[in-house]
Amino acid sequence: MKIRTFFYTIEQGIAGIFKNKWFSIATIATISACLFVFGIFYAIAFNVANIVRSAEENVSVTVFFDEGVSEERITEIGEMIGRRSEVKRYEFVSAEEAWAEFSEQLGEYAEGFTENPLENCANYQIYLNDVTKQGQLVRYLEGVEGIRKINKSDFTADTLSGINMVLIYVFVGIIIILFAVSIFLINNTVTMGISVRKEEITIMKYVGATDFFVRAPFVFEGIILGVIGAAIPMGMLYYLYGIAVTLIHEKFAFLSFLTFLPAFDIFEYLVPFSILIGVGIGFFGSFFTVRKHLKV
Repeated sequence: MKIRTFFYTIEQGIAGIFKNKWFSIATIATISACLFVFGIFYAIAFNVANIVRSAEENVSVTVFFDEGVSEERITEIGEMIGRRSEVKRYEFVSAEEAWAEFSEQLGEYAEGFTENPLENCANYQIYLNDVTKQGQLVRYLEGVEGIRKINKSDFTADTLSGINMVLIYVFVGIIIILFAVSIFLINNTVTMGISVRKEEITIMKYVGATDFFVRAPFVFEGIILGVIGAAIPMGMLYYLYGIAVTLIHEKFAFLSFLTFLPAFDIFEYLVPFSILIGVGIGFFGSFFTVRKHLKV
């Protein structure tokens, strides 16, 4: 592209926005509305995923040892566990530590015990990188010599795994639906706007303008509208997100156990992704709609 053509494209693209104000406003409003809804679902999905991930961190597999197993073997078992790819971390809990923790729960009832009733309850608490791999780890542990019992929570693991899968399907479904709706609305909006300038395109074609020369200003205009249409809902959502989190903590005390992600963590990826979507919608909407009017 020649420099003169490049600056002409920019100039005409910007001029087109102000020349057709109602078309520009309608396009920006359509993109903003779709991305606003997308941003809300994005923030909800990522916060739910964070809550599920926090819950997963507290899910553990407990391994108890055969009676009379040596400390060397217990250490060796721990090293074997640590080498497993499914394991995030593991902690050794001695019989004394197990009883100390349990006696706190019993309170004054623990005073009646003169000896440690959990003498053979030393164990490893194993925390996983991915709760869906609990079964894989348990099957391995069942074949390790020196382990007599394995405590696990199949229901919790299956529930958390199910929530993760539902989140993925719902999020992907919402993206597809919103993107399809956006393309449909933008195509209609852009079609109306460009139809108004059909005569202008026809004249340019008659005087020998190439398809690229005719199309470029409209495509650039669509990209600008896409960026503006993405920036507006992102600014609104950033402001509203902070208010919503504060309101939930203040008005709904029973939800205080929920840990919401900081706004930066949400919008670090949401903003560039939304701008990319806005630019894509503006570009493709303008590109394919203008093409319909290039044949004169």
